[in-house]
Amino acid sequence: MARAAATETSKKGGDTSRRNVSKDELLKYYREMVLIRRFEERAGQLYGMGLIGGFCHLYIGQEAVAVGMYAASEKGDQVITGYRDHGHMLAAGMDPKAVMAELTGRSGGSSKGKGGSMHMFDIEAGFFGGHGIVGAQVSLGTGLGFADWYRNNGNVSYTYFGDGAANQGQVYESFNMAQLWKLPVVYVIENNEYAMGTALARASATTELYQRGLSFGIPGEQVDGMDVFAVKAAAEKASEHARSGKGPYILEMKTYRYRGHSMSDPAKYRSKEEVDEVKTKRDPIEHIKTMLQQAGVAEDEIKALDTEVKAIVMEAVSFAQESPEPDPSELYTEVYLEA
Repeated sequence: MARAAATETSKKGGDTSRRNVSKDELLKYYREMVLIRRFEERAGQLYGMGLIGGFCHLYIGQEAVAVGMYAASEKGDQVITGYRDHGHMLAAGMDPKAVMAELTGRSGGSSKGKGGSMHMFDIEAGFFGGHGIVGAQVSLGTGLGFADWYRNNGNVSYTYFGDGAANQGQVYESFNMAQLWKLPVVYVIENNEYAMGTALARASATTELYQRGLSFGIPGEQVDGMDVFAVKAAAEKASEHARSGKGPYILEMKTYRYRGHSMSDPAKYRSKEEVDEVKTKRDPIEHIKTMLQQAGVAEDEIKALDTEVKAIVMEAVSFAQESPEPDPSELYTEVYLEA
């Protein structure tokens, strides 16, 4: 029965109704996705200039996942993800200035410049990281769900990981615990097809990742992660399932990243033609832009929104560059919590 249910839901992934979508909602999602993309493009430039140290993993191409998922969340819900985290923080409504300052290791950053690109954190936004160890955040996200279950607060833990992390053992330990205790966790697999640089089929014996919870009785669904409305519809369904005490739910987001795994990755494992085809036929921002045009939104209004977003990003860059580096004494702060 579980396998039949999982297969059925997979067929519904991209079949979402566009009825009752207002102009304001279209503009909101367009603005949020464009902000992430322009921010990430600028972050890539700063990395090339040596202003961002360490590793830097851009979210370009995957914007619809974070924006659509956050559209279905409620105040008090938590989010935890891997190191491709800038887009999630912006989708959560965090100040772009604080995110850019953190990227550049400045004291004005969300983690006071101590987290950098891969380890951002903001408790007020319900964002619990940014984690550099592949798959490590899955057990932590399950722990957040346990806390919600224990407190009976009605919140949900949205725990993100990628197709590369889907084969980690701790993922299945987490699935088992979450289903055993009916924890309110929505596991979101951002399947961008290549993990670090290996195609999914070359590394996974089974490629239908939404079915990975079947042996535990966890329902799953495969979703068009390039369609913000498909993501939102699936997120609402999964959130209701988890929030109502039925336990965890798995969403496999079929998405695609346009850049390499990190800034040091030339992405030679895939062709330019493949990337260009996705950009031409499946780009999440162009999809919304087309819908705006069909809804009668003037091109000037769309351009004005683009201009506004560019100004926000440039302001974030200026703030980051003007913000001082952390004082060396910050190395010894917030290491332990006295309780």
